Amino acid sequence: MNKLKQLYEGKAKKVFKTDNPDIYLIQYKDDATAFNAQKRGTIVGKGVVNNKMSAYWFLFLEEKGIPTHFIELLNDREMLVKAVEIVKTEVIIRNIAAGSMSKRLGIPEGTPLSQPVLEFCYKSDELGDPVINRDHIRVMKLATDPEIELMAEYAHKINGYLQAELLKSNITLVDFKLEFGRFQGEIILADEISPDTCRFWDSTTNKKLDKDRFRRDLGGVEEAYQEVLKRITGGKE
Repeated sequence: MNKLKQLYEGKAKKVFKTDNPDIYLIQYKDDATAFNAQKRGTIVGKGVVNNKMSAYWFLFLEEKGIPTHFIELLNDREMLVKAVEIVKTEVIIRNIAAGSMSKRLGIPEGTPLSQPVLEFCYKSDELGDPVINRDHIRVMKLATDPEIELMAEYAHKINGYLQAELLKSNITLVDFKLEFGRFQGEIILADEISPDTCRFWDSTTNKKLDKDRFRRDLGGVEEAYQEVLKRITGGKE
């Protein structure tokens, strides 16, 4: 499989064509951004952690019956994936109030929610990924009703699977963001599952083990990323 022309470069990844039109190559970067790219920096080794952790979770979820874009882990920073068309609707699941939810609704950070809260956001850097609802998705023609319901169903299932698995590593899943794509007419999980896209807290101390350490200048960012990867994979990544 040969890496060909670069198709896209985002805040955390580069996407390349391959000699198979149905397969893309993703390369994970160490670049870090926050607050809609107003804050920029580098987290050394982040690309390696996010690549390996995403591969781990994709394989785990495939075993649970969740279809994903993952094909093969190539090396520390690269994987092969199915050439999906990304749905411009991010899906967020919140188990504990934190981040933008606390700011928007005034719920103190760390407050456990009585049930998982699902939010949709419009995937647009220019607009700051605003929160939207199902009616917005319909009128903007971002996804069909069956696609909306399937993404929501998958998100709730993924939440349950990840929560249970993470507790084995003494990690609490506070919230996380998912992206989905279309491949051969099917909705499948895409993007990544990593400390960039999830809030991971130590279940005993509530120590943050995710990108909030970068956002909030808490220090120990690289160490937190490495720690959460080691806990989740048992050092067998």
